[in-house]
Amino acid sequence: MGRKIKLFLFTMVFLVGSVCILPWHGPRFGADEGNQAKGAIMNLPKPKFSSATSVEEALLKRRSVRDYSEDSLTLKQISQILWAAQGVTAKWGGRTAPSAGALYPLEIYLLAGKVRELEPGLYHYDPEGHLISLVQAGDLRMKVTRASLYQEEILKASATLIITAVYQRTMKKYGRRGIRYVHMEVGSVAENIYLQAESLNLGTVFIGAFDDEEVKKALEIIEEPLGIMPFGKK
Repeated sequence: MGRKIKLFLFTMVFLVGSVCILPWHGPRFGADEGNQAKGAIMNLPKPKFSSATSVEEALLKRRSVRDYSEDSLTLKQISQILWAAQGVTAKWGGRTAPSAGALYPLEIYLLAGKVRELEPGLYHYDPEGHLISLVQAGDLRMKVTRASLYQEEILKASATLIITAVYQRTMKKYGRRGIRYVHMEVGSVAENIYLQAESLNLGTVFIGAFDDEEVKKALEIIEEPLGIMPFGKK
């Protein structure tokens, strides 16, 4: 083999090896849906811890709302709603909603339709990092509407939260009674969302009528869906 050919082969091997060992920093959201990769991460704006709406006023005005405007929501509003649902409020990990044994069996998914700075898709909320990661790209509102007995408020809403549970996290300590504790926790989370929505002048409703397996199939999740809460501007 000639010297020039050997030199060429050596150079090619070196270049390929260099590419293979370059550090990979993980996916991040791109400018459009085509650039999004499953698992891509987005940090959310820091939530606010005070507002002009008192707890008493939010309780007084809280109602289930099924009609929403066509306006898009902001990422700040999404951030605040997710924090109200399961945000961390203590250094040891305590959250906005009580949980039996502080075992936190619930997982929150965001179904984004019309949200500024956020492409349509299904996202998973990480309370500890206050961030979301992409599960599925694309507008899935019609799929979830079908799985929810065609309740159109899901299709019309700018965004929807799906509250799911991993029962075993609580049952490993409390046995079958843990199922009851998980359901109690869902009620607390739902009320937090209602009150936060009222404070933001948004409307929401708790939906419990849906086909569990169809919801899981549409979202491609293994957790058990327990509640669906569409929301948008009144």
